[in-house]
Amino acid sequence: MNKYLDIIKDSYSGYWNYVKQSVLMELDWENYFYGLIVISLVVWGLEILFPWRKNQSIFRKDFWLDTFYMFFNFFLLNLIVLIALSNSAAELFNDILGIVGLSITSFQLLEINNYPFFVRIFIFFIVIDFVQWWTHRLLHQFEFLWNFHKVHHSVKEMGFAAHLRYHWMEPVVYNSLRYVPLAIIGGFSAQDVVFVHFFNITIGHLNHANINWDYGWLKYILNNPKMHIWHHVKELPEDRKNGVNFGITLSIWDYIFKTNYIPYSGRDIELGFDDEKKFPKDFIHQEMYPLVKK
Repeated sequence: MNKYLDIIKDSYSGYWNYVKQSVLMELDWENYFYGLIVISLVVWGLEILFPWRKNQSIFRKDFWLDTFYMFFNFFLLNLIVLIALSNSAAELFNDILGIVGLSITSFQLLEINNYPFFVRIFIFFIVIDFVQWWTHRLLHQFEFLWNFHKVHHSVKEMGFAAHLRYHWMEPVVYNSLRYVPLAIIGGFSAQDVVFVHFFNITIGHLNHANINWDYGWLKYILNNPKMHIWHHVKELPEDRKNGVNFGITLSIWDYIFKTNYIPYSGRDIELGFDDEKKFPKDFIHQEMYPLVKK
């Protein structure tokens, strides 16, 4: 028990020091704080210069709520619970394996450190995105998970910051389901993770942005604003009620598994979900909604 308490304590102190160093600009390439700010300002600038919905305000509906979500989920949530929970869960998993004489390295299939940088990046990126695609489908498939995911789908006007409006339970689900696959091909460096993470943030911001882009032929590989807006549509055909266009960064999984859906330009479609009138409008009650809903 003392071991786990030490892990939790070290997680809090370690992440707090990281956030402090980030804000004080004591970090270089791994500075997520200013990386997020720069990406957000660039994509917001593109929204202002190349708006798809020209009548949508620069400070659209729930702009400041989504901005708060963005920083809360990206930094404060990690500080409050995620880092400590993740480190403790990983240690518990290793301890359980140790009881039967195994370790996580027993399942490692690749010596990833022996691969060139861009090969490591590609493998890490593909594995992460595929696991997240399936996890995203699960969030729509099961009502218990959907009630958490409703926070993200409560967006009524799309913009870059809507990317990071989600309930704190979602990263718990995502991180749990991708832990084992990543452990099997472990050995990635912090630089590998940062490189992929910044790329995913950029594409995620663009997917939700008010920008008239679909990337041409790359739309069959990369998720994009004209595709992702249909993921947020309020009304879907009966045979698609569990959702469409589940791609996180890549759209290719939707084309492979036939979940792609772009019937026409979605510029002016209504976003949301059926019972959204009962859904709270403020941060605290949105976070409480899945926990108190009967």
